[in-house]
Parts: sequence; structure tokens; C-alpha cells
Amino acid sequence: MKKTLLALAISAAAVAPVSASTAISGGIWLNHQQITEDTGASNSVREGNTLGNVNSETLILYIDHKQENTDWQLSAEWRTGPGSFSDPDNNSTGDTSGFHKLWVGYNFSKDRQLVIGKSQVPFGKQTMNFWPGDIGLGGYGDQLDVGVKFSDKQGAISYDLAWFISDDFGTTSTDTMDDNGHWGSSTTYRKVNTGVANIGFDLSESSTIGASYQQGELQDLTDVSKNSTNDINSIVGEHNAWDVWYTGTYGKMSVIAQVMGTQRDGLDSLQFNSVRTFDASTGTSSDVNPANNLQDEIKTIRQSLTVSYATGPFNYYIDYTGVATKTNGNNASDMVAFAPGVSYNYGPGWIYAEYLTQSNFINGNGDVGDVGDANNTDSRFSATYLTIDYYF
Repeated sequence: MKKTLLALAISAAAVAPVSASTAISGGIWLNHQQITEDTGASNSVREGNTLGNVNSETLILYIDHKQENTDWQLSAEWRTGPGSFSDPDNNSTGDTSGFHKLWVGYNFSKDRQLVIGKSQVPFGKQTMNFWPGDIGLGGYGDQLDVGVKFSDKQGAISYDLAWFISDDFGTTSTDTMDDNGHWGSSTTYRKVNTGVANIGFDLSESSTIGASYQQGELQDLTDVSKNSTNDINSIVGEHNAWDVWYTGTYGKMSVIAQVMGTQRDGLDSLQFNSVRTFDASTGTSSDVNPANNLQDEIKTIRQSLTVSYATGPFNYYIDYTGVATKTNGNNASDMVAFAPGVSYNYGPGWIYAEYLTQSNFINGNGDVGDVGDANNTDSRFSATYLTIDYYF
């Protein structure tokens, strides 16, 4: 999983004796959800009558292997179950199973590594909260794509250079599991041929400032293009994004802050009537009418701030994200979301209690969406989550 505390759990589970070269571990998670407000849906009424919904049960398998007497290694994570954060309509397997990551790496030194396969895109920073996800960062906060990545650290400077052929295995998959359907769909478009650069500078032992940039192409996956000169699956557009970020730890308190700009060009040449959006919290897909969002240029400005306080087995945190559309013709008001929560380390895993409230949302094209009526009425969503995971 993408979150900071869970990453620590995975790392700990992968530690093996010096004489061993393979670490196989696993885990499960499940979630209790209570939607208290959902504009235009009956979820809040239904879940209020049934005291919520227990869902998203998932089994995870981790395999980490270090080839003895060489510098090669393997890292894989396989998820299966309704809570795998994968959309069967848009992934490479056609069900709720798939590889969250799968890469082969070569270690030139302790800090210098080359990775080939599906790995974390070195762009910006992720939020802290476990279940509501990256909220307004939608598709940029937690990306795992297929390609090649080189990482290095020289003194106070760390950097990553990467090239990703596509965002998942297969020819039409647009699902990277944790992106929640914010990069088109298997019947509209997907991102391909993306270059990424990331650099960080350590201001001190506990604080780092950095910047990220990515740019690539958009591939047509529709059956028919409005432009008769375009062949099916041709390149129809481009995407780019930048991010300026900061991380710092001050005693028991930690801060993650970033500002991001995103742009997608050329989607107006595609012929489709709706955008497929996947809701990982409920495990369902829905068609969202893009309305005025199918412009030549889709642009947003996003910002996020995470503040956390750790004491003993508890970690208290709050995530804020805000997104403003800069797309011509899109009159939706800003998306604003808050997600306070607390996690408790009970030994073999964590228990999370979280609350999410937000206005508007990020659609499948990465732009801000609302209810979709003529008055641009804001969409509203609020829910509480109680999640438990266990690792073995």
C-alpha cells in the first residue's frame, strides 16, 4: 500500500536473516465504511440504516528477493479481492487481482539503483491518510507505472530519472490500482511514453525540499476518432505536470506540503460520451459525463498539506487538498477536502479511524467535476472509515 506507515510494515516484513535471500510475506485488510453524505446518491441513507458497510476485503502477497553474490533484486506485490484498489473494467487481468508493483532492480551502490518493471513514479509526495486515498491529488499522488527508473543520492541531493512506456501491463489497461480511475479508461485513452524527473535537497537531516516534472503522450483507445486521419490507438495528445514539495520532521510532528500544476491536451479529438471513474472506497465504477471538460487543454492547480503527530503506537494526522480548475469552459468551483484520522500500531498491523469530507471531485480526465447541472451545483461527500490490516 502506498501509505507511510504501511510502507514501514512491508519493509519490516521483508527483513530476512543474512544467510537468506528471499523474503515472502503477506497481509490482509478490510474496511468498515459509513457514508454520511453523498450528493445525488442513496448511499448515506442505506448505510445509515445498516450502520455502515463492511467491505474491501483483500489478500496481499509480498515477494522480495536478493540474488546472492550479485547486486540484482526483485520486488513484487500481488493483491486480490474487492479492496485491491483495482478496476476490472480497466486493468490487465479483468478482475480484482493484479500486480501493484513488479520490478527487477540492480544496485550499483547503497544509494544508486536501476529498476525495470512496474514501480513507483518519482513524482511529488503522497498523503498520509490510509483509506480515503490521495483525494484531490487524483492520479498524481500515487502512481505505479511500467518502465525504467534510475535513482541516486549524492550528498544532500537525491534525484530520479525515469521513462514509463505505459501506466500498467497490457495494451489497454489504464489502472495502476491506487489512482482511482483518474487517467482515462480502457475505452477512451491512456498515458504512454512518459518521462519523469525528480530532485530533492536535504535542508537538514529531517527536512527536504524538492521538485518533480513529468511529460508524456496520450494514446487513443476509442473505437472511432473524430479526426478521420487518426488511426485507432494513435497518439492524440500530451500530458504534463509539475510539483514543488517539502517534507519535514520536528520532534514528534511531521509536515508534507506541495503545490502541483497539471495539464492534458488533445482530448477534444476523442469521441466518447462519458468518463469512467472508479470509486475505490465502494469498489464500483460509474460513468461521469465530462460536460464542458472535453476542451483542447485541461488544466488544474492543486495543493496539499499533511500534518501528523506521532506518540507511542498512535499517529494523529490531518490531510488537506484543494484543486482549482483552469480549464476554459469548466465552471466548477474548487474541490476542497479534509481527512483527519488516527492510526494505532497494535503489533501485526495498524488500526485506522478516519473521516473524509469534500466538495466536488476529480473526474477521469483529471479535472474538477461537480453535480453536472446547469447551475454548477457542488457535489458533496462525507464518510467515516474504520480499517484494520494484519501482516504475516
